[in-house]
Amino acid sequence: MAHKDQFYPRWCEEEAPAGSYRSLIKYGDPRGFKHPNPGMFHLIKENFGMSDDDFKAPSLCTEKIDIEVPPKLPAAQMEALKNLVGAENSFSDTYNRTRTSYGSSIYDVLRLRNKIIENLPDVVLCPRNRKDVQAVVRFCDENRIPLYVVGGNSSVTRGKEAVKGGVCLDMNVHMNKVISINENNQTVTVEPGIMGPDLERILNDAPAALKARKRYTVGHFPQSFEHSCVGGWVVTRGAGQNSTYYGKIEDMVISQEYVTPIGDFKTLEFPRSATGPDFDQIMIGSEGTFGILVSCTLRLCRYMPENRRRFSYLFKTWEGALAACREVMQGEFGFPSVFRLSDPEETDVALRMYHVHGTPVDTVLRALGYKPMQRCMFIGMSEGDRDYARLVEKKLHRIFKKYGVFSLTAAKVTQSWEKSRFTDPFMREDLMDYGVLIDTLECGVTWDNLAQVHADVRAFIKSRPKTICMTHLSHAYPQGGNLYFIFVARMKEINEYLELQYGILDAIQKAGATMSHHHGIGKQTAPWLEGQIGKAQIDVIRVLRDHFDPHHIMNPGGTLGLDMSEEQMAKRWGFRK
Repeated sequence: MAHKDQFYPRWCEEEAPAGSYRSLIKYGDPRGFKHPNPGMFHLIKENFGMSDDDFKAPSLCTEKIDIEVPPKLPAAQMEALKNLVGAENSFSDTYNRTRTSYGSSIYDVLRLRNKIIENLPDVVLCPRNRKDVQAVVRFCDENRIPLYVVGGNSSVTRGKEAVKGGVCLDMNVHMNKVISINENNQTVTVEPGIMGPDLERILNDAPAALKARKRYTVGHFPQSFEHSCVGGWVVTRGAGQNSTYYGKIEDMVISQEYVTPIGDFKTLEFPRSATGPDFDQIMIGSEGTFGILVSCTLRLCRYMPENRRRFSYLFKTWEGALAACREVMQGEFGFPSVFRLSDPEETDVALRMYHVHGTPVDTVLRALGYKPMQRCMFIGMSEGDRDYARLVEKKLHRIFKKYGVFSLTAAKVTQSWEKSRFTDPFMREDLMDYGVLIDTLECGVTWDNLAQVHADVRAFIKSRPKTICMTHLSHAYPQGGNLYFIFVARMKEINEYLELQYGILDAIQKAGATMSHHHGIGKQTAPWLEGQIGKAQIDVIRVLRDHFDPHHIMNPGGTLGLDMSEEQMAKRWGFRK
């Protein structure tokens, strides 16, 4: 808490008014919030040269959306579409159409804060079942109507933005159930609109909820977990914060069923096969360009929270920390579940937030050689079978000890992170109320190019004066991992933001990393995709799209680098004149 004589902003804690701009700006829950603590607040003030006066007049954007954007589809088609799903499941008002087209990206938020409403579907339909999806896809294909799909609405890549108008299917309203569980095969089959917390709640309590013998988990916990659904995980090839042990979503999917313009497409429910290319992997990550996911069978793991082991450490240098992490991941004794290493700047920010900065503990750490802008914090967790979890923790500790770490396990740093890991995005609303922007971009790297990618991308971000750049390694593998860049800057203009974001994407590609490790591509990163994977691979995606969707109605407008506009191809899409 701040000292009673110190100024501290009155962050907004009111529920976002229904129908307001803020209700769409909010991350997931209109009643949710998480404030920057005093340590973070004072860091922001110091870094951006802000005074208390800068935090006394927030821009809350609580006005109602009163802009009317009339649908462009003919009335006869609107009526026919409504009849396919029932009048109660059809919405053509501007608010609901904006809700499904805009996601959770900073670009979406900046447009809403500037009261820019654009690229809306003409109608939002909430299918009740697979037959409704089949009917809508067939009608849209016959009438050449663009078709988009939304689930949890947490996209940060403009993945579902209806740039061509048409229809948006909201899968979350009705198609959100567990279809079946098979304990012999240890699998669960679900509809795509089921939200992460609902699925985990059912599986964790499977004996009561599903009459199962044991308790289960999928093990997929992205930061968007509380506001994302299985369908979104699958079609964007997502990863969770525990993926070092459980794997990414492509490791969890056993089979899928899609409705496409040329008919239904179902993959076989086998753990492995050698019957040609893997069609599950072809469909995972297709981002709605081949068809609509209507069911998915996922691998299950035993739910044994009592076996979790949590640990945390402080390294003296980034280089030493990376060497230790690589040795753990290549040790062949098993993998931790959470495996997260913060670089020096992120570590210093974390120590401020954990109220360590400037304390006697900080003085001792500095005296021991753990110095600001050099030291690196690691947080981790092992789980699974009790003996396995203990073995992983013991082996990791033995390796880390060789690199001169300081144990923070007793301070329960990992527990503090775990408690708030799904609510951190709410802080962006508080900061943006005062003109401070926080955003992320992430990329896959190998061990041998990790340090260079980190240095190059960080150098570009820091070339913008007074910009905070925090980075962590997560989602690790024996061959490499994911670098997650978090940048904080004082800005309000859309063009200024896009210049920075597009420059970071350029820097990532130039440094030799992947353009995305788990957020997907959408329409935002599409202009960089061919440069990432190559023309031959893009041509294969085009051929598959032409096969499944001959009339190109599925998620058109640039997704996965398909049918991009000239502005997109020139990497100037979204800039305002």
